[in-house]
Amino acid sequence: MPAALADGRAGSRFAVFLPTSEIIMAKRRLGRSELTFEPLVFGGNVLGWTLEEADAFRVLDAFLDAGFAAIDTADVYGRGKSETILGNWMKARGNRDKVLVFTKVGSDMGQGHRDLSARWIEQEVEASLKRLQTDVIDLYQTHWPDEATPQEETLGAYDRLVKAGKVRFIGASNFTAEMHAEALAISQANGYARYESEQPEYNLYAREIFEGPLQDFCVGNEIGVITYFSLAAGFLTGKYRSEADFGKSARGARMTRYLDAKGHRILAALDAVSARTGATPAELALAWLNAQPGVTAPIASATSIEQLQSLARGAQLQLSAADLKELTDAGR
Repeated sequence: MPAALADGRAGSRFAVFLPTSEIIMAKRRLGRSELTFEPLVFGGNVLGWTLEEADAFRVLDAFLDAGFAAIDTADVYGRGKSETILGNWMKARGNRDKVLVFTKVGSDMGQGHRDLSARWIEQEVEASLKRLQTDVIDLYQTHWPDEATPQEETLGAYDRLVKAGKVRFIGASNFTAEMHAEALAISQANGYARYESEQPEYNLYAREIFEGPLQDFCVGNEIGVITYFSLAAGFLTGKYRSEADFGKSARGARMTRYLDAKGHRILAALDAVSARTGATPAELALAWLNAQPGVTAPIASATSIEQLQSLARGAQLQLSAADLKELTDAGR
């Protein structure tokens, strides 16, 4: 019997239906922070790249109306264009109080290197706040490690931003367990704000970066995990089966790395579980991520209302133990 999602919001534009599967929509807490949100984060990398402003507004409207709130971007996405579109949307809709804004700092913005120096962070946070047209960033994240800058300097700069009310919480991305252990020790020793999240590449295909020491450290220290490349750049949607499919999107050229024996095993498992549940491969891939220890929510992008609706279904789908095992085993 089909189950319908009632997201509890007045004016919601659509209901989500999933045959032969269980619907969940419980909010999750990010680390030890006060940030709680539904298990899907919108990937803002598409804003200003494959999704221009007018269409972006419609997709972001649908995301919010579906009961979600967290949007992840970065200063480097479009060299500020993604943050600008997000800021324009929040201003036009007057909805800043309904949105959780996650952005990142530290990537090369034209200076020729990654930079997590206190000077750069203090300069770049002002640029991000201006583009986002807001007074505060909910989650400010280190985008990549910067070996030239001591972590103590970076964390000290973040702590000053938190105390100044410009940033609510901080997170990291692309860190190892050892980097997180060092950062946590520095924060504890100095009374600094600590990293409440890690953003690793993690999906059904790419598992070696997160699973193991990093996952163990995050779980053991209550560091929330929001995954990127959650759909393997689109491979896990099932629409790329051979090189002939590469022209289907701007990301098609990235599919070569996935079209090996493991990739084909994963596609076969997704097809089998899809036949039993009625969920699409993309929906199953998101549901699998949300079932993994330590994962708070996957990041996924959409460039149409239809894609967004599918992401919403996947974020609210709870798979059986047997289905989870079949998918997990396929990607080993």
